[in-house]
Amino acid sequence: MFLSSFENNIDKKGRVSVPSSFRAFLNSKGYNSFIAYPSFNHSALEACAQDRIEKLSDSIDSLGPFDDKRDYFATSVLSQSINLNFDSEGRVTIPGKLLKHAKIKTNIIFVGLGKVFQIWDPTSFEKFKSIAKKKSYLNRSTLKWENKFKKEGV
Repeated sequence: MFLSSFENNIDKKGRVSVPSSFRAFLNSKGYNSFIAYPSFNHSALEACAQDRIEKLSDSIDSLGPFDDKRDYFATSVLSQSINLNFDSEGRVTIPGKLLKHAKIKTNIIFVGLGKVFQIWDPTSFEKFKSIAKKKSYLNRSTLKWENKFKKEGV
């Protein structure tokens, strides 16, 4: 899983080191890269493994072939998705158009969200994190998970 948050600098050549735990997770799935695309909801980038973007593509393909929504999603996600390969030192070069969307200049923060991660400008993320914490507190009763012990009779 992608967990925690890691801040790094973008070097003069536009490269950034991807957190080693993120690379290890991707490598465990057989990938030496990840897919990034502009977030719908934030001035940030969404990022995931190849299998996750394939699952998203399958979901888009499940819409009717002449459904406008299919074109909207494919254009908004798939046409803007970029496969970012790690170099020998675990770095990637994020294209300028993606950096511009996320308002990233020199520093970058990788934010683990479980099966996916996001890439933010650190100042923008701090503002969002504050809002997210307040909203999570207010909505905490809606979070549910399956109680395995109850099913097993323990």
